[in-house]
Formats: sequence, C-alpha cells, structure tokens
Amino acid sequence: MMMMPRPFAVSLLLVTLMLPCVGYGQAAVSEHDAVKPAPRAGGWMKRHEAMNERVKQGNVDLVFIGDSITQGWEGRGKKVWAKYYGKRNAVNLGIGGDRTQHVIWRLDNGNLAGIEPKVAVIMIGTNNSGANTPDQIAEGVTAIVRQLQKKTPQTKILLLATFPRGASPDDKRRQVNQKSNELVSKLAAAETVTYLDIGKEFLAGDGSLSRDIMPDLLHLSEQGYEIWAESIEPTLATMVGE
Repeated sequence: MMMMPRPFAVSLLLVTLMLPCVGYGQAAVSEHDAVKPAPRAGGWMKRHEAMNERVKQGNVDLVFIGDSITQGWEGRGKKVWAKYYGKRNAVNLGIGGDRTQHVIWRLDNGNLAGIEPKVAVIMIGTNNSGANTPDQIAEGVTAIVRQLQKKTPQTKILLLATFPRGASPDDKRRQVNQKSNELVSKLAAAETVTYLDIGKEFLAGDGSLSRDIMPDLLHLSEQGYEIWAESIEPTLATMVGE
C-alpha cells in the first residue's frame, strides 16, 4: 500500500474541509431574499390578478409600482390621483406589504404583459428595511429597474427615493432607507432612468415627520399625497411629453 507523505496528507485534508465553507459563503451573498421572486397568498393574489386584468385592457401610459404607500392612492390619495392622473391613463400597481421580491415576482407574472407605458414611477423598499441591509435593498430595487428595461425598453423610469419614515432622523429604519437610497441613486446613470428624492418635502426643518402628513409615521394622509404629486409633477410632465 502506497503511503502519502504526512505534510501532503494534512494539506489535502485542510483543502477538502475548506471547500464547502467557500461555496456556502458565496451562496449566502448572492441569494438573499430581496432579489428572489416570491408571491404572497390570500387577498394579495386577488389584487395581483385584478391588476393583470386591467393591464390586459391596454391604454396604459403611466404606472405606479410599489407597496401600500402606492396602493394608498386608491384610499386617502383618491382625490389627488383623480386630479393629477385621472386623464393620463394611469394604473396603480401597488400592493400593501410588498417588498422588492414580491414586485419582482409580479412584474414577471403579468403586471406588464402587453403594455409599454410612457413612464413607470417606482417607490419600493421600505418594507425590506426591517430584514435586509441597504445593499440588499438596493439590489432588489436594481432588479426591478432591470426588469422594466428588459420588458418595456421604451418606458422611461422615474425612480423615487424611498420615503422617510419614523418620527425623527434617529429612526433606525429611516436610516436604512437613506443608505439604500444613496446606492440606488446611481441607477440614474442609465439613459431611461431619472432618480428623484422628494423626501425632504415631507419633513420639517429639523427632519421630524408630522402625523398630519403621515398619520402612522409611514403611510400618507391626503395632504401627503398632494405633496407627492406636486413634488414629482414637473419631472413627470416632462417625461410623459406634455
């Protein structure tokens, strides 16, 4: 029986033991949940299917993509939506509770089927801020932008910074959003992407957030939706071609 020299045998053993660790580390970095498409159950799927039915009807020039803050255009923001977007063939693609991974799934499963809007307004990420790092959130937002660029290449993208939340600048999840915003702002280097941070419009001079604008320090009041619409209107009108 042929024997290996002891130093060589020890070295081979160490290399063998290290291989699984290297592979696991790479997988953990590349497969975080913010970029892994995922549907949700219950009423979420019903709303998703209803949005798909609206999209199938065509005549869509403007879409708003996001979470409950976007869906809220149908609630507290209803009058403001009618005022600014009622005659613009606009469709609301917001679902409460959505994170980046849920939007990624939706865009791959019918929300953009057969349409090519003039403009897509994206505001997403705040629901990721409790479980994901700023880098992971930015990767999720980037994936959504890339989907739009691939599926509807003629659509101009108005990418909004995630809105501020919490009573003060010390709010931990607001800080996560601010860091992810800094990262996603770099996407504006692409010709079809315009990045706009309107967060300061919701805040007082000291950075505090009023419950008159966000009653629960997250979701907008009617006044908050008016601020949103007014703040993006000059940019949006140019992008739509008005």
